[in-house]
Amino acid sequence: MTLKSQTPQVNHDEVVYKMSEMLKDSGWHSVLKGFLVSEDFKRILETLSTTVGEGKRFTPPLKQVFRAFQECPLDKLRVIIVGQDPYPQLGVADGIAFSCGNTGKPEASLRYILGAVNDTVYEGKLDIKTVDPNLQRWSNQGILMLNTALTTEIGKIGKHFDIWQPFIAYLIDMLSKNERPLVWVFMGKQAQNLIELVDDHHHILSCSHPASAAYQKQHKWDCNNVFNEVNNILGKEFITW
Repeated sequence: MTLKSQTPQVNHDEVVYKMSEMLKDSGWHSVLKGFLVSEDFKRILETLSTTVGEGKRFTPPLKQVFRAFQECPLDKLRVIIVGQDPYPQLGVADGIAFSCGNTGKPEASLRYILGAVNDTVYEGKLDIKTVDPNLQRWSNQGILMLNTALTTEIGKIGKHFDIWQPFIAYLIDMLSKNERPLVWVFMGKQAQNLIELVDDHHHILSCSHPASAAYQKQHKWDCNNVFNEVNNILGKEFITW
């Protein structure tokens, strides 16, 4: 499932079919199918195709764009962590927010996250260097690791926020209607702008984005104790971070 620069037009129906098939096993097809067949999604694909046609590239590749949903079974969904946008370096982003499964090497944001988990949850007892940077294990426990944009242009952050805004609004609206309260964690101002879209019967947590700590070259990232707070809310069915 690729978008080729020499053919900027994309077969919307073919992509929708392939993505729907990819999402069936995790159960997300039932939630996302309304958007996948919409004109809004068609415009997203056309915009990405045009971008490629202009000689630009985006990340992650289209086949990994919905990986966060593939790896988080809908019937296990308990937590949504919302970040900013994918790592802009070629070949790094793997479709799960903050995850570095493609390279096996944690980027700065993930290093700060793992450090905060170690400090707040495990009291410094983890050997961070041995922790798997592939956050699929979090997804498999029912955490939707989401970004406010599912793609970005190679080498540039924040380029696709507007492109994905209709999808993010649709998704939050669908999940917000869930009668069972979910735990939402909004990391950074870009994500926190979405809090008002979530119905107030859900649990809302927020903190700064770990990239801000990296930008300011801080020794540690203040996670506002969100990882412990998530588990406090979940109780016996806590997350193994």
